[in-house]
Amino acid sequence: MPAPLAVTMGEPAGIGGEILLKAWARRTDRTPVFFAIDSAARLEAIATRFGIPCPVTVIKHAKDAAAVFNRALPVLDLGVDLSAATLGTPTPSTAAAVIAAIDRAVALAKAGDARGFVTNPIQKAVLQSAGFAYPGHTEYLGHLADSMPVMMLAVPGLRVIPVTVHLRLAAVATALTTKAIVQHGRIAAAALRRDFGIAKPRIAVAALNPHGGEAGTMGDEEHTIIMPAIDELRAEGIAVSGPAPADTLFHADARAHFDLALCMYHDQALIPLKTIDFAGGVNVTLGLPFVRTSPDHGTALDIAAKGVADPSSLIAAIAMAAEMSARRTSAAH
Repeated sequence: MPAPLAVTMGEPAGIGGEILLKAWARRTDRTPVFFAIDSAARLEAIATRFGIPCPVTVIKHAKDAAAVFNRALPVLDLGVDLSAATLGTPTPSTAAAVIAAIDRAVALAKAGDARGFVTNPIQKAVLQSAGFAYPGHTEYLGHLADSMPVMMLAVPGLRVIPVTVHLRLAAVATALTTKAIVQHGRIAAAALRRDFGIAKPRIAVAALNPHGGEAGTMGDEEHTIIMPAIDELRAEGIAVSGPAPADTLFHADARAHFDLALCMYHDQALIPLKTIDFAGGVNVTLGLPFVRTSPDHGTALDIAAKGVADPSSLIAAIAMAAEMSARRTSAAH
């Protein structure tokens, strides 16, 4: 039996605990075994508050999860006091526990005790106010793994990677470089082969400007930055098309011709993805030596105290992490 998956706590004031409990309650025979890195007392309180039929059992080791999973949610207890955590109201006092859960998941994945992990959403501003020096999960995991992480978002029928991520729109053209596009393209192609079983991945590259720059009349980044990157990737044997105007890249017929779209900025990637499947998107970090996925949504503080959170994205993230780790294991043998 493969090692179980870990699921981290995320922001304790958010919906992470609720959707984790609901994910276990909605398990099927095909659901991979997973365990929480969290506070058992916190999860029990959430289950009671919202009437979620999910008993909780503390385990001492990740390997114990399989024996527990069919009757209760296994929890590796963080052993910290989270009494200050109030649903809907984050506090910097819980930041250390949030980071500790991530660190534990990475250590378990590196040791092979977890086949990968799924991270519940964090409240970045809260962590940063407590001294966290990274923009988010992706960058922190890259630091822990000493590698270049790449954020991919996926729903059935579409995978996207934004080359620039959390930047104001006015800064995108300055930040965009040929080198960055090439790096993202290489990592994407390798991950599609290794983790998604696509022997000859096809990557479509989006233009930055309207109409692909309209022969330079609406911008020349396509000519000066994007096309040189496409040429370099093609020279390495990667099947790359573009730069394609973004307004023609994401309809159903167009999506049939590529396995992943390399986009130039955050919303260019996420708007089509969330339009196709708002609730079921998965955030995947490529370029790491371990498998990490996450729900493609935030902490949802506005509904965290209401018990109405949809676990679909977390369920999809758990399934994708299991599929990716299975392919890695199969390739290794």
